[in-house]
Amino acid sequence: MRRVVITGLGAVTALGQRWGDFENALAQGRSGIRQMPEWDVYQGLRTRLAGPVDSFTLPAHYPRKKLRTMGRVSQLAAVASETALMEAGLLDSELCQSGRMGIAYGSSTGSTDAICEFAAQLSGRDLRQVTATNYLKMMSHTTAINLSVCFGIQGRVYPTASACTSGSQAIGYAYEAIASGKQDVILAGGAEELCPSEAAVFDTFRATSIKNATPTQTPSPFDVDRDGLVIGEGAGSLVLEAYEHARARGAEMLAEVVGFATNSDGGHVTQPDTDSMRKSMRWALEDAGIAARDIDYINMHGTATEWGDIAESKACYQVYGSDVPVSSLKGHLGHSLGASGAIEAWACVHLMRRGLLAPTLNLQQPDSRCAPLNYVRGALQSRPLKQVVSNNFAFGGINTSLVFRAL
Repeated sequence: MRRVVITGLGAVTALGQRWGDFENALAQGRSGIRQMPEWDVYQGLRTRLAGPVDSFTLPAHYPRKKLRTMGRVSQLAAVASETALMEAGLLDSELCQSGRMGIAYGSSTGSTDAICEFAAQLSGRDLRQVTATNYLKMMSHTTAINLSVCFGIQGRVYPTASACTSGSQAIGYAYEAIASGKQDVILAGGAEELCPSEAAVFDTFRATSIKNATPTQTPSPFDVDRDGLVIGEGAGSLVLEAYEHARARGAEMLAEVVGFATNSDGGHVTQPDTDSMRKSMRWALEDAGIAARDIDYINMHGTATEWGDIAESKACYQVYGSDVPVSSLKGHLGHSLGASGAIEAWACVHLMRRGLLAPTLNLQQPDSRCAPLNYVRGALQSRPLKQVVSNNFAFGGINTSLVFRAL
């Protein structure tokens, strides 16, 4: 099996697109959550909170021919991916057309704007305005195929559409494909565009935060007073590459992917399963060939739902005990669904390289029903980080665990 390294990183988040801006927001304890007055028109929607990317604009050099099949979710993915490819030195590279460079990318669904537009036409029984480009925006693998077209990548395509593990599964599958020799380089990640329909779905489960008057004080993962999640949006992209391939072309290696595991509960569609979560974490460590005591930090999925936080914390405790520092970035960004695992992987690599532990924003008093973990609270903390883990869990009982190593 070949070693797999990361040679490029890019993201679009509610707290900025550049790592420096994101780190400053972490240092200042700044939240990307705001009130959504534009959602006031929707009757029955309890939450009025989200983590939108308000400052997002498309680069002027993107041609209309490529943009016409891109909904917002693909646009977010393209901007994050262009940054990652530039950092890797592979933007417009001949490698893109070689067949040895592929794409592993996903989102919970296609462009929700395009889906809503089509649904309105269908419910109005007037399909004269239906267009092929609208379908290309809303199909489930829209991010993967639009990135292929945008950057001319002609290798394998691994679309992932597994809700909140879409991004992390994409990274894991890319790692496995490169390690086994199927590809030399893969652009991997996940994206999601914000839509009130997503908030409405979680509303039906009474899983959204309704602290509408105090947006910067929620969500609060693992806190005794948490009242639910907040939906966000964004994209995260990583360029994964075979170690020998990266070394041969003189690429800077930012980190190494050393372990991955994914499994499913095979039980209830929405109720989290501590044992399955534990297995995914344990199997990722086994894949990496390291012990739990060798992990220096764990990025938790931590969405601030009642039972999700409890189940995850107990699974983490069973594998890692109470010493390893843990935190969730969703207090800062909200839950960006299919993008969350990729954005958090992007952040984990940067935090590891910078020797920083990110706190869980809004975590004041850990819920006693959660396991007694080493929750990072308050301010950014400096600490040498050699190996870190990033965990994500999705509706349907899909679990992922990724292990990264510093180089």
